[in-house]
Amino acid sequence: MKYGIGHLSVSPCRAEASDSSEQVTQLLFGETLKVYEKKKSWFRVKTVHDNYECWMDENQFKFITQREFEALIETRPQVVSDLVEVLSKEDGSELMTVILGANLPNIENNLVDVKEAVWKFEGNKIDANTVHPKEKLAEHAFMLLNAPYQWGGRSPFGIDCSGFVQLIYKLNGVFLPRDASQQASMGQALSFIEEAEEGDLAFFDNDEGKITHVGIILSNNRIIHASGKVRIDKLDHQGIFNQEKRNYSHRLRLISSIY
Repeated sequence: MKYGIGHLSVSPCRAEASDSSEQVTQLLFGETLKVYEKKKSWFRVKTVHDNYECWMDENQFKFITQREFEALIETRPQVVSDLVEVLSKEDGSELMTVILGANLPNIENNLVDVKEAVWKFEGNKIDANTVHPKEKLAEHAFMLLNAPYQWGGRSPFGIDCSGFVQLIYKLNGVFLPRDASQQASMGQALSFIEEAEEGDLAFFDNDEGKITHVGIILSNNRIIHASGKVRIDKLDHQGIFNQEKRNYSHRLRLISSIY
């Protein structure tokens, strides 16, 4: 087995070994991988933070040694807490953007070391090794309001419903699986919507009974979720009521308190 790390702002992870294959998730800067078989310029990988298997182009991550890998996963990382920030080489020769939720591996004295490339970071960061109060979830979620929906996305420039929830919980020091159906198995299921607190999760199913959507419950019977864009809608025992279209867009299946 080999190991890798994301050295770019955000990179697509695909269902198959092809640029034309669907994007199933994204790798953010500083996140780590386990690397398996190779097909031409593609590698089958598994993202460490959520054990998600996908394919990545060899140009969109860097190989690291087992020792480097083990040192990185020994503790949870410092992560970017600004919507968008900029890394700069110490001599000013290069700039690179990093986005909300990106890891800052080996950061010391505002310097980030990623596979022999040292970048200066002067933005805000948060310690993902600490579980933060549930009240912070809504504060972080509001940062992504109006971010466009994108299948497999985990970025302010395109995000899907489960990627949105996963990213917001990561900022709070809680690491969730990638897909809504996987997230639904976490935490404690609540019997009534009235039991829910701000920051709890609501899950929604399709006509076949499969959980296909998730959002974060807010105060005053509201929910923030990624549907077309990251938006706030009304939530009741039936589901999500879209006030613009004056209809229910999603059918409620389950409410869960993760912590």
